[in-house]
Amino acid sequence: MASLDFELEKRNFRQFYDRNCSAFEAVKDSYISAINRLITQSDVGEVTKVEGRVKEQEECIKKFHRKYQGKLEADEQPYEIKDFITDLIGIRIICLYEDQIGIVSEVLKSHFRIIEVTDKIAAVESTEDSFGYKGLHMDLAPGAELNSSAASPEFAELAFEVQIRSLIQDAWSVLDHKIKYKKSIPNELKRRINVLSALFELADREFKEIRNATIELMQEATVSPISDSPIENGLIPGSVPVPGAGRAINAFNFLRVVSHFFKDFVFEDYKVDNFVQVILKLDDDFKKSDLHKSLLENLKTVRDYRDDFVVENPDSTFSPYTSIRHCLYLYNPESFSRILSSGPRDRFVGWLKREREDRP
Repeated sequence: MASLDFELEKRNFRQFYDRNCSAFEAVKDSYISAINRLITQSDVGEVTKVEGRVKEQEECIKKFHRKYQGKLEADEQPYEIKDFITDLIGIRIICLYEDQIGIVSEVLKSHFRIIEVTDKIAAVESTEDSFGYKGLHMDLAPGAELNSSAASPEFAELAFEVQIRSLIQDAWSVLDHKIKYKKSIPNELKRRINVLSALFELADREFKEIRNATIELMQEATVSPISDSPIENGLIPGSVPVPGAGRAINAFNFLRVVSHFFKDFVFEDYKVDNFVQVILKLDDDFKKSDLHKSLLENLKTVRDYRDDFVVENPDSTFSPYTSIRHCLYLYNPESFSRILSSGPRDRFVGWLKREREDRP
């Protein structure tokens, strides 16, 4: 029964909380499972974490006292504390990138009933001197198609709070909370916190831009089929240029080309990146079309050499990377003289000389 007696309502709330604590945990777990399922079924992108908590009993009372008690008693409006705690259950969703936050929120809005939305991203970005964590807070309740009745029928429509943040925003919020939560911060320290906040925001933006650039490079690398014809990448005069063919080679288009010629070999990402850097160190203008041409024109010769080498050196290996190195050397001996160390290079040059001499 609602009243204006704060001490009585505190006792009533504690009894309510203690009696139902295990049910709250069950409902929290059911909401986490439902949200995980919705995210998995939706085109959201990678979400690193969905976690939850049941708000501590005394924290609930403190929040009611801070936000609601004064106004309710001034208006002589009887209350029960439990009716004003919308974040008794809290769910946190951590996305990799900031632009996923809106996508996740739309998924939740389509399956849960919206009570209130607080956009702390917009709030922080609309001021010049604000500092603090960013994120989207939503107070929700189950919709008709999705409720927690399986976990606890009594609390099938219990409201809960969802915080949606990027990975960087979450890192900032943890640090920011430790530094200044409920403390008075001097202006000089506020200024330093603002600088840190700006760095975190810049990091969030840069990670997103790097992701977008990476996707663009991957799409660019696969825009046309790889073939065994010299028309690939506009090698024949008059052919239509392929987008990106004029750019220096990168790990994505390198992998695209070599995977065509070495179909059964698994090129590991970190080795590809290192190998591309070796190529660019020797020729900083080397392109995807150059790589394709070097393999197309020279791989048969290198494979003949490899066969002879393996016969003479049965305990040695001759990997696709070794084949590519030899092809690059043949393609441009001046630029790629150091792509082979002196011993293998001299052996290869000697073999080439003997092959030429043996031709009729």
